[in-house]
Amino acid sequence: MIKTIVIGSCVSVQGTFVKALANGHVVVRVGQTEFAGRPVVAA
Repeated sequence: MIKTIVIGSCVSVQGTFVKALANGHVVVRVGQTEFAGRPVVAA
């Protein structure tokens, strides 16, 4: 499943969902790199 997250104030990353963290953040994978950030909610 593809998810979009926000890192910092304006950088977004779209990648394959890896896991949800206890603090509400989501981890996505792009290639071999994993990013954690706040999930983007549909408007």
